[in-house]
Amino acid sequence: MENTIYSNYIKQILKYPLMSFEEEIEHSKLIQQGDNDAKMRLVQANLRLVVNIAKKYDNPYVSIMDLIQEGNIGLMFAAGKYHYSYNTRFSTYAYAWIAQSITRYIHSKTSVIMLPNRREEMLRRVRSEKSKLYQIFGRDPSDEEVAESMNMSVRDVKNVLSYAYSVVSMNAPGDDDGSVELSDMIPDEHFTPEGEMMNEMDKQEIKTMVEELPVMERKVIYSRFNFNCDTKTKTLRQVGDQLGVSAETVRQMEIRAIRKLRTNYKNSKAYRQA
Repeated sequence: MENTIYSNYIKQILKYPLMSFEEEIEHSKLIQQGDNDAKMRLVQANLRLVVNIAKKYDNPYVSIMDLIQEGNIGLMFAAGKYHYSYNTRFSTYAYAWIAQSITRYIHSKTSVIMLPNRREEMLRRVRSEKSKLYQIFGRDPSDEEVAESMNMSVRDVKNVLSYAYSVVSMNAPGDDDGSVELSDMIPDEHFTPEGEMMNEMDKQEIKTMVEELPVMERKVIYSRFNFNCDTKTKTLRQVGDQLGVSAETVRQMEIRAIRKLRTNYKNSKAYRQA
């Protein structure tokens, strides 16, 4: 039965044409203007991406169609967050949102460590309610919102959620083509080539180069390296919350921006020595 549903679903989504990078940018601009039809077209063009990601997480304990459904929720959320100024393909941006939605669902359905039946049931109920509210709000609901919806105290909700945990292999894929593992994305807090490069370069000259970056990349660099010297350097998550994107997206924008700065700085230095 499920194989038939899956086959019919694949036939249906194959009818939707893929988009070029230029088309994604145009649709993003329309979405920023509140065009829901453009958002739906962007989602439909990437439904096959969700299927490919869901297959990587397929296991005997959950239905592949359930994984696809959860992945589609992440895809829709990503379509609303994607901005044309990121200068990256939508599939690259959406991958993390889709995978996050799928893994959350898997964690809610499977358990490596068995909990007492009563705790397992309470955890299932709270997670189910969080999933419903997530679809309504388009974001993670707060503990207070879950408590109010379930007629529970915030303290009880926090206690129930403390039963949960996540087990993820460090060798799990971290991007769409599997060329990067999650372990590759963990930053070394003790040394970063980017930080060393920024410290060595003349900040005033770099400041001039930063002004030539795309708006979003410029904001990331200013926040991450505190060019204004008026606040503490912000973390990836803090910058992401400020810009309305994920911490991983901020990291990618920072890497792109620094590569551009490094190239421009080297070219400028070579020009002065010539």
